[in-house]
Amino acid sequence: MSQDAVSTPGGAPAITIYSTAVCPYCVAAKNFLKSKGRDWTEVRIDLDPVEREKMMAKTRRTSVPQIFVGEVHVGGYDDMMALHRAGKLEPLLAGQGPA
Repeated sequence: MSQDAVSTPGGAPAITIYSTAVCPYCVAAKNFLKSKGRDWTEVRIDLDPVEREKMMAKTRRTSVPQIFVGEVHVGGYDDMMALHRAGKLEPLLAGQGPA
């Protein structure tokens, strides 16, 4: 899947995670998505300064992870889990619009 993908072949929005090698919240986010049976594209900003600049321009944040579902910026791990607890993440993952 390319880093520019917005949806998967099944129609669900593609997930992009901006991360670094040493990031426990990145690992937690990926483990959570794996438990949901979801795949993602990982963009390692510690290996690619250009991608880091793109992430900062898109999110206005410097911390990781930064998670996108399609074109929707979910935020970090805590933001994703708050959406999950509120029952708003699953519809977003299914392609039913922003939370």
